[in-house]
Amino acid sequence: MQRKREELVVVRGGGDIATGTIQKLWNSGFGVVILETDRPTAIRRKVALSQAVYEGTAAVEEVTAERIECPEEIEEVWKRGRIPLLVDADCSYLKELKPMALVDAILAKQNLGTDKTMAKHTIALGPGFTAGVDVDLVIETMRGHSLGRIIREGMAMPNTGVPGVIAGYGKERVVHAPVEGNLHIFHDIGDSVEKGEALGKIGEVEVPSPLSGLLRGILPDGFPVTKGLKMADVDPRLSEYENCFTISDKARCIGGGVLEGLFSLIREAEG
Repeated sequence: MQRKREELVVVRGGGDIATGTIQKLWNSGFGVVILETDRPTAIRRKVALSQAVYEGTAAVEEVTAERIECPEEIEEVWKRGRIPLLVDADCSYLKELKPMALVDAILAKQNLGTDKTMAKHTIALGPGFTAGVDVDLVIETMRGHSLGRIIREGMAMPNTGVPGVIAGYGKERVVHAPVEGNLHIFHDIGDSVEKGEALGKIGEVEVPSPLSGLLRGILPDGFPVTKGLKMADVDPRLSEYENCFTISDKARCIGGGVLEGLFSLIREAEG
């Protein structure tokens, strides 16, 4: 499929939720470019295209991202059927890229600099943005009845700080770094673990699993963590092994909202 620069969509962020949006846009024929930081912290890194920052390429299901060093490489990467990724947290390449649309998929729960002047059409995921003011549209990211809903005026639901409940577990399944230091992992994504078993250690401090289940996400070995950083996620459902390596229902739903919202903005602009 030929990608066109006049249909370029820049996506800020390549984490696991952002990857659901990127997949939808790419499979719908848009020319996508990902902008990332130089040190992404996606714990569900097996389903996050941001891993291309570290590894050069990253494949999730049927889409592959490839890290590039300058915008001049975009078309060649598109021709190879891959999505270009630039390390550009400050969006310094935007004036050169001149995207038709920009999607803020960082999910920082706050606006890190996105505004309506960045592209003809602008969309943001989750809280921290006001539709009609900061961006054209906001997509709801809170699990529940409104997940993926397009917001044309106002804001998404505020961040509760409580992860979605899986098999009766919410905040209990998420692991935060107890201390600062370099992480050495004993288990990787997809491993089954027991409650209290060490997932790894930071310096000499072991980090126990909060419950028994599947290790759905964990930062890579050697990653320098700060105290309190989200570093791992345990899924209590041992039967859901494949979920560790595929885009989540939440990410797909949000991605669908972005795609619908973008098409509506394009049609409205056409009159």
